[in-house]
Amino acid sequence: MSNAIIVKGANKRYGDFNALDDVDFVVPAGSLTALLGPSGSGKSTLLRAIAGLDQPDTGTITINGRDVTNVPPQRRGIGFVFQHYAAFKHLTVRDNVAFGLKIRKQPKADIKEKVDNLLEVVGLAGFQTRYPNQLSGGQRQRMALARALAVNPEVLLLDEPFGALDAKVREDLRAWLRRLHDEVHVTTVLVTHDQAEALDVADRIAVLNKGRIEQVGTPTEVYDSPANAFVMSFLGTVSSLNGILVRPHDIRVGRNPEMAIAADNGTAETTGATRATISRIAYLGFEVRV
Repeated sequence: MSNAIIVKGANKRYGDFNALDDVDFVVPAGSLTALLGPSGSGKSTLLRAIAGLDQPDTGTITINGRDVTNVPPQRRGIGFVFQHYAAFKHLTVRDNVAFGLKIRKQPKADIKEKVDNLLEVVGLAGFQTRYPNQLSGGQRQRMALARALAVNPEVLLLDEPFGALDAKVREDLRAWLRRLHDEVHVTTVLVTHDQAEALDVADRIAVLNKGRIEQVGTPTEVYDSPANAFVMSFLGTVSSLNGILVRPHDIRVGRNPEMAIAADNGTAETTGATRATISRIAYLGFEVRV
């Protein structure tokens, strides 16, 4: 598989803060890659550098074999979706989606056909004449995605597109985004700080911390074989027992050492049972956290 996006030696500083620290990064063509990390990790800076919204101090960026390091955003062949939609409030859903096509002076018949098809794909076929303030948050975000796809971008860049939505809507939309990607196959980079979102949606995950990429791999690879303690602790709940990082499924809890050990798996002395005091039990419906 060829690489649609290649970033080499990207550095970006804001005063004393190193937003990108010698970053090398590739995105395979047709993939959905998530940039995952805490606030200040550099994930949005990297996305904005790819988009041309931020210029790296050093390094190069290529999109489909074309060096775009010094090319303005409007000439990079990208579609960009922001967290807060950036909708034109005075335009209908149809006109919002058609905006980029009209700017490019496409024939009216082609614009109508393209917009009709996209609204059908994103599930907004019956909302053409509504205005953004007449849509739910999830519907506005789908409109924003349709607008980004309308211009046939070479790559689609999503900057925490579901961050402003409530948990249930986010869950529904990320499942919808995965289905949409499987249908349109456009190379996509998604920025998120939500581990579940990255694991659920992405083909590949790049975990960032302090301006560096700590690990890149499939969701299974980064979760089951974390490169270091940061990746392990960031991708899910982790506890430290006697200095060893463990996940919940690595532990058995019992009222006495024998109850905490699986059958035929040794004794309390040989398997490293640890005495502890339960301070809180949280019932979350689908799971119980101790």
